[in-house]
Amino acid sequence: MNETLGIRHLALKVKNFKACLNFYTNIIGMNIDWQPDSENVYLTNGRDNLALHYSSTLDTDNKNSKLDHFGIILHNKQDVDIWYDKIKSHQIHIHQEVKDHRDGSRSFYCIDPDGNILQLIWHPKISHA
Repeated sequence: MNETLGIRHLALKVKNFKACLNFYTNIIGMNIDWQPDSENVYLTNGRDNLALHYSSTLDTDNKNSKLDHFGIILHNKQDVDIWYDKIKSHQIHIHQEVKDHRDGSRSFYCIDPDGNILQLIWHPKISHA
């Protein structure tokens, strides 16, 4: 059996579509790959694909989501601190401060405009892959 290429696509239902689109494009730096209509967009960083799908019935206050968090891999360990400063400068809520983990990785967590937890992480085993 052939190896997979990893989790390269994630789709999120969001209630605050415009704010989330702004966050992931203007702050995180993803580009619009395809926007078939005003309620759906596919974003990319050249390697991964993040889909945002508007949902008017989504309960963004529900803390019982099946999704705990998702991460964006960074190239270098020092990038974690650079991204932390950038996120803070945009008054984005920090969920967990910068931390060095037992596995040698370094990361922090922030919360997007819809309440999704995003981890920006440098992981020595996969950051240079």
